[in-house]
Amino acid sequence: MEPLVILTGPTGVGKTELSISLARAIGGEIISADSMQVYRGMNVGTAKIRPEEMQGVVHYGIDLIEPTGPWDVTRFVEMSEKAIRTIRANGHIPIVVGGTGFYIQALLKGLSYEEEPDDTTYRDGLAGIDKETLHAQLAEVDPESAAAIPAGNKKRVIRALEYYHFHGEPISELNKRQKETASPYNFAYFVLTLERSALYERINRRVDSMIENGLAEEVKSLVEGGMPEQCQAMLAIGYRQILPYLHGECTLAEAGEQIKLETRHFAKRQMTWFRREADAILLPKDNADEGALLAEILRVLRDKEIFTGV
Repeated sequence: MEPLVILTGPTGVGKTELSISLARAIGGEIISADSMQVYRGMNVGTAKIRPEEMQGVVHYGIDLIEPTGPWDVTRFVEMSEKAIRTIRANGHIPIVVGGTGFYIQALLKGLSYEEEPDDTTYRDGLAGIDKETLHAQLAEVDPESAAAIPAGNKKRVIRALEYYHFHGEPISELNKRQKETASPYNFAYFVLTLERSALYERINRRVDSMIENGLAEEVKSLVEGGMPEQCQAMLAIGYRQILPYLHGECTLAEAGEQIKLETRHFAKRQMTWFRREADAILLPKDNADEGALLAEILRVLRDKEIFTGV
């Protein structure tokens, strides 16, 4: 089986820095498993890695499409499988890095959601409905998904409704099939963790930095460039909270506090997801420096015969 390394964890935990060190240590190339970093022009709010931070490590899955373009888990899997073939042809090891857990699950199990029409009419119609109504609709057709997806995560609620609309079955059933399927990869699934209060402090500082680095200006530029406020990309945390500020409905400080709150909630949901993954190898960052974390990763990779170098 082909080797594959997964490095994931909640938002703000420090995956990017460790992933570069790991790639340099094992001769790896990185595939982004972040559902937002595919969009061009959405840099500040997605904490997108800058070219100078890549240190020469090749990255895939970044800046692929315009914010109004279609992107979903099927396209992610297709992109990633193509990237894995390229990386292996280069004689390197693919490393999937990011926090979108269901993208990673779909890739690991060699499954993707069935083909769906490119017509976005249904999705676009849902985008204009308030989140409480949408969540109630999901509860009617897929109670299990409704229990797992909070109403505030409008993007995932819409995705679940869209899947049911096109396939006539709850997306929760598809997720069950994926969990029960063996992976075609020889993989190691690392989850970087951090004590909650420390993680939340990192998140707060990162949001402050985003505001200082022009998040509001980035959102304003996107809107003025013709990006609809209800499009899928604009539903992301860090973007939708800035819109009320642009409309004069709150201060920038208030928008920033809302981003912090929702990002902390999102990180908590991410960790709930990752801890349910049977193959997850937790890497506590609390009292470990990067060198110790990297050494542990390399030990596991040698044990699994994914990397046999020094």
